[in-house]
Amino acid sequence: MSKEFSTEFSGRSISLKADYVAGQADGAILVQYGDTVVLVTAVSLKTIREGVDFLPLTVDYQEMTFAAGKIPGGFFKREGRPNEKEILTSRIIDRSIRPLFPKNYYHETQIVASVLSVDTENDSDVAAMLAASAALEISDIPFKGPIAGVRVCRSGDSFVCNPSMEVQAGSDINLFLVGRKIVPGTEGRPYDVNLVMLEGGANELPEDTIVDAINFGLEAMRPVIDLQDRMRQEAGKAKRAVAVPAVDEALFAKVSEAALPGLQEGYSIARKLDRYAKLDEVRKAVLQKLTAEDSSLKSKVAEIIESLERRILREMILKEGRRIDGRSNTQIRPISSEVGLLPRAHGSALFNRGETQSLVTVTLGTSNDEQRMDYIAGEERRAFLLHYNFPPFSVGEAKPLRSPGRREIGHGALARRALLPVLPTAEMFPYTIRVVSDILSSNGSSSMATVCGGCLSLMDAGVPIRDTVAGIAMGLLKEGDQVVILSDILGDEDHAGDMDFKVCGTEKGVTSMQMDIKIDNLTGDILRRALNQAREGRIFIIGKLRETIAAPRQDISAYAPRITTVKVKPEKVRDVIGSGGKNIRQIVAETGVEINVEDDGTVTIASSDADAAARAVAMVKWLTEDAEVGKIYKGTVKKIVDFGAFVEILPGTEGLLHISQLAKERVNKVTDILGEGDEVMVKVLEMDKQGKIRLSRKEALESDG
Repeated sequence: MSKEFSTEFSGRSISLKADYVAGQADGAILVQYGDTVVLVTAVSLKTIREGVDFLPLTVDYQEMTFAAGKIPGGFFKREGRPNEKEILTSRIIDRSIRPLFPKNYYHETQIVASVLSVDTENDSDVAAMLAASAALEISDIPFKGPIAGVRVCRSGDSFVCNPSMEVQAGSDINLFLVGRKIVPGTEGRPYDVNLVMLEGGANELPEDTIVDAINFGLEAMRPVIDLQDRMRQEAGKAKRAVAVPAVDEALFAKVSEAALPGLQEGYSIARKLDRYAKLDEVRKAVLQKLTAEDSSLKSKVAEIIESLERRILREMILKEGRRIDGRSNTQIRPISSEVGLLPRAHGSALFNRGETQSLVTVTLGTSNDEQRMDYIAGEERRAFLLHYNFPPFSVGEAKPLRSPGRREIGHGALARRALLPVLPTAEMFPYTIRVVSDILSSNGSSSMATVCGGCLSLMDAGVPIRDTVAGIAMGLLKEGDQVVILSDILGDEDHAGDMDFKVCGTEKGVTSMQMDIKIDNLTGDILRRALNQAREGRIFIIGKLRETIAAPRQDISAYAPRITTVKVKPEKVRDVIGSGGKNIRQIVAETGVEINVEDDGTVTIASSDADAAARAVAMVKWLTEDAEVGKIYKGTVKKIVDFGAFVEILPGTEGLLHISQLAKERVNKVTDILGEGDEVMVKVLEMDKQGKIRLSRKEALESDG
């Protein structure tokens, strides 16, 4: 029998139904938040595949087009590969729940979130995150929950939880954060809500405002955390037992004796590939020595070696106060960069930080190059694209090249969000901008190298960005009361640490963030310290970037299209287009430019040939110009009558050239001077209230004389 549980969440009712649909899943929740409805299922196999020593977890968030009353486009008319929003939401759920499964739980597990109905007021991401946690909570799958997600924006000076799309569009901050119930609580509370995951951006806001927004969001989660507790008590299943393997003290001692000296030597080597070669040599030697007589010990020995590596690295930092490459906790790796290295690219930069290297290019296009993103909530048109590539050679591997994975999509979205607040408006710079970051070498912080290199390449391309943006990856190690915050972490420090926190922004404030937490009890004080330390590092990096290029170039590349914007009256748009597009086709045929006309009268003309663009502008103005008294025009004789001729001086605009105005001397017949189709210079003498125009060839001739 189905059970429904509901509560108030951000001033609106939210309900969770258990045992209502998908009865063969281990856990299934149908969540309704306003008219937004999401089904989330959780299934974990009862058996473990042979040889698996990790959690094979997959998370898939999918938006069904019928949720918005739409039929999919394309030939097949059904949902296909996931769009960017679906990928990013899948990553958010995955990153939030993955650390909360028991360490030794290796059962293949899948979470599927399907959006079945959607409105513009209630966020499907929030609903899916909550239902994923609830489905795991009521199932027999072991999970250290409950957790919940909220979106925090700001309306005026007040934070808003789970705002509508309209409020989101006008907010200067947009954070999606996930919190977890921690027992016991502090300050007399039964439990605390601690941060698990953070993703979002802001419009150059100070660090204290970011912390306040996070604290606001964590407190807002309490109603739905309490709701899940009630659900688990009334509808939850008993959790599966997870066997914790007994520690083989004798084997641990043998492995430690054989491996520790070599591992410690390895972690004293600063260069990544040399270090990895030494560590790999030690692993192979120890495995060969200790498993020669019993090959079944291989997995246990490998696991012990991995735990020793993590312990060595953590003790180096926490007890000895030293990092692999000898830096202090706040020191940034050596930075170098250059711009303009690719002559035909519209903008290019090579950014190096330690062993991480990013080649970033900028291509400028027209409005025809905008990306149209079709979501169930509506269409989005993007004039700023950022693509992140992570080829296998960047980490010394040889693998087949594939289309971008979830990690690449996520890192690209983070870097795009970081640079977006400093871009010029479309009115100031009417280009479509594509930034591509190719990671050529990686040892931590490749997404932050993309932000730095992206900023440099934009300035090299002459994009008038408002300020310099930099990014830095922060790490954390916490043992008891001892806390060490690391600036600009290496890949090994990320793996052995307790937090990966990426912060981007200008000197003024934060523009983009991403955080994953692996431990409990991340206090607000630690978070504030991490943000402030990140700010110091970010400002240092900004100074280094400005040494390479301090401001955007004054002009764009000679190989980039020159875009000229002409404003015409909206009622004149059809004159520019012409019947069946005749006029536009003629302009393109005669000048070779690319031309776009908007309904509001904005005409954009793009060409790398300045003369061609000038000719196209003149043609547009001629098509849309209003006749002006006293101005001379070259007109075409359309019709001859006894008393004069009708001359077209502008497209669709004719005036009467009276026989008395044909010449200085007397003219007996109009045809003595003019014939139909002739071109003639005329001056506008008068325009009456009805729009009738009087022309004079005589005065035009006198003006020329």
